[in-house]
Amino acid sequence: MHYIIYIDRAKPDKKGDEDMEKLKVAVIFGGKSNEHDISLISATHIINSIPRDKYDVITIGITKEGSWLRFEGASDNIKNGKWVEDEGNIPCVLSPDPVDSGFIAFEKDGSVSKLKVDCIFPALHGKNGEDGTIQGLFQMSQIAFVGCDMISSACCMDKEFTHRILESCGVKMAKWVSVRITDKDILDERCAEIEEKLCYPLFIKPSRSGSSVGISKAYNTEQLKTGILSAFEHDSKVVVEQGIVGTECECAVMGNNELIVSTIGEIAPANDFYDFESKYNDPTEQTYIPARFSQDKIEEIRKQAEKSYRGIGCEGLARVDFFLTDKGEVVLNEINTLPGHTPISMYPKLMENCGIDAQEEMDRLITLALQRAGR
Repeated sequence: MHYIIYIDRAKPDKKGDEDMEKLKVAVIFGGKSNEHDISLISATHIINSIPRDKYDVITIGITKEGSWLRFEGASDNIKNGKWVEDEGNIPCVLSPDPVDSGFIAFEKDGSVSKLKVDCIFPALHGKNGEDGTIQGLFQMSQIAFVGCDMISSACCMDKEFTHRILESCGVKMAKWVSVRITDKDILDERCAEIEEKLCYPLFIKPSRSGSSVGISKAYNTEQLKTGILSAFEHDSKVVVEQGIVGTECECAVMGNNELIVSTIGEIAPANDFYDFESKYNDPTEQTYIPARFSQDKIEEIRKQAEKSYRGIGCEGLARVDFFLTDKGEVVLNEINTLPGHTPISMYPKLMENCGIDAQEEMDRLITLALQRAGR
């Protein structure tokens, strides 16, 4: 059974696809993020899945040091990281000037060229990629782009803001406390305050990091202090959450105004919780689509996914993650505005369950970006 609220299909061109000029789509990958390598895998899937009968694809890589390069080699060399060594790479930047409508490339002969594009597909994860930073640049350039805008990206990336916004919308989340890096000198006092408000076990999370990077679980004061200090290595703000006993599950949402809301995917992690190792490196982790829940509970989670997506202002796509507690409560964990598209990622699997294969998913996401830009 498919779980589709609405499918927002682009209207066919009256002249037929064969007469349509191909649109130019720039896929940006890599980035200065601790999720750089995951981005390369996602980008390879996205690049290989964009229908070439409708779109011309150019690829722009951002190195771990932050340099932007136009890459024209094979997509397999993106996945394995060899792209950065390609002698044909051309330094480039995205112009914030709407007149340029694309990239400025600095050619090897010293000349400068412009590369206009119709849409940008950011295959980026983590800081500078899905936290609103690069989305703000896209909005300045007035180029259509796939995914959430600057504000919703920033709010979803920041776990404290997600709590504040969605709890005000009536979405249930775990009890929590935030800690700033300026609290390091009074960490004993802050830990005592946390223990007054929350009960062990506790999860310690960098407030603005993805893919479970830097997250730890604490059962006592010493582990709490160690976890907070470890999380500070990834962010200057940390969120400590009450541990939730339950099953982790995820919902894929796509759309601007009308939405496609998938069924629920269930995660059975091999580790104590669904950490970075479980997500990307552990073959014993299992997923179930649809989740092994009652139909009523699946529908309840889907409704909460839609409520969360709309409440925080998402557009394009997002993966909405929940816990289903042993008491049957649905508790939001987080919203991922640029979910992974690796071979084991949940978002494309859930879309496939809706009858949307990889090529159609890419086509829909690009169409949604163009529609939002009024094109």
